[in-house]
Amino acid sequence: MRCIIVEDQPPAQRILRKFIQDVPTLQLVEVFSDGLKAMEFLNTESVDLMFLDIHLPKINGLDFLKSIPNPPNVILTTAFSEYALEGYDLNVVDYLLKPFSFQRFLQAVNKVNAKYEQEGSKSGGVPLTEIYVKSSHEHIKVLVNDIYSITSDSDYTEIHLADKKILSNESLRHWVDVLGGNHFYQIHKSHIINTQKIDRISGNLVSLTNGAKIPMGRAYKDNFLKSILP
Repeated sequence: MRCIIVEDQPPAQRILRKFIQDVPTLQLVEVFSDGLKAMEFLNTESVDLMFLDIHLPKINGLDFLKSIPNPPNVILTTAFSEYALEGYDLNVVDYLLKPFSFQRFLQAVNKVNAKYEQEGSKSGGVPLTEIYVKSSHEHIKVLVNDIYSITSDSDYTEIHLADKKILSNESLRHWVDVLGGNHFYQIHKSHIINTQKIDRISGNLVSLTNGAKIPMGRAYKDNFLKSILP
């Protein structure tokens, strides 16, 4: 995804540059210190994602966002929490409260990835192909098509691949938000499955091609079957 930074503080610019550089799915195109210069750029160029500070010189970040006819996906970056509600009213994807960690940055980017994939699938764009999983003190790149299922276990989730599983610090709800547009369905309060890995469905059990048998919860079964069966 092509992205820009609109941020007037050099330390914050450096952090965002570094975080973006560490995520292969992001391509930093330009960095702007005020909204007016960014507006001129967006009049002639298209981007997929904008990291936008709120307290900017010349024009407030939220006023700048309101002035853009067709804004890209936006992640707000600010030290002030009181603007969160107004930001979400403007359909921003996420709201990063400074100082934020790389883990929190990745969570926001994964939300954009999911939204971008859904929009791309409708317009013939690029689908979400990889994610970064926060596991202990590491961020592990995982190809989306390699995931068989995701299981909730107490305070963490297990990402099941063909030959291993990765323990994630994120909740099951997080993975529903990130992967919900990528042929992944929650079929139980504790399980998400990749429908491309289904071998057969028997009664209340879904058998995957890796041999796993995942139960379907009563609250999820009907909607799931309607979504995949002709």
